[in-house]
Amino acid sequence: MSQATKRKHVVKEVLGEHMIPSDQQQIVRVLRTPGNNLHEVETAQGQRFLVSMPSKYRKNIWIKRGDFLIVDPIEEGEKVKAEISFVLCKDHVRSLQKEGLWPEAFSEVAEKHNRNSQSQPELPDETQSLGKESSSEDDSDLFVNTNRRQYLESEEESEEEKAA
Repeated sequence: MSQATKRKHVVKEVLGEHMIPSDQQQIVRVLRTPGNNLHEVETAQGQRFLVSMPSKYRKNIWIKRGDFLIVDPIEEGEKVKAEISFVLCKDHVRSLQKEGLWPEAFSEVAEKHNRNSQSQPELPDETQSLGKESSSEDDSDLFVNTNRRQYLESEEESEEEKAA
C-alpha cells in the first residue's frame, strides 16, 4: 500500500468513525508532547502518565495540547503506561457527551476547547477603521497558538519595568 493510500485510510478512520471506549480504555487529555512520539496525558481522575503513538498515526495525524484521546493500557509499561487507540475530534466529543460517556472532569475543558476552536477573530468594519488609526500595541486580532502557554502580563508590571 502506498503512503498516500495509507494516509487516506487513516484519516478516513479517524474522522469518520464514532468510537465508544471499552471498559479497559480511558479517555484522556493531552498535556504536553515531550518527543519521540510520546505524549503526556491526564485522566479524569488527575493521574498523569505517558502514552505512545502507534506507527499508523505517525506523520498522518497531529496531536496538540488540549486534544482528547482514547488509550489502551499497557500492563508492562513503567513510564509509558498506555498506547493511543483513537484521536477524538470535536464531533466525537459531542457524541460522547450526548451518550453520557464523557467524564465530568473534562466537561468544562471540552466546552472551552470547542469554543476556542470555533471562534475566529472578527475583522473590523471598513467604515469603523477608516476614521481610526490602528494601534500596534493591540494584538487582540492575532491568531492564538494553542500549543504555547498563555502568559498574561498586567499593565502594572510593564509600567514598573519602564520606570526602572
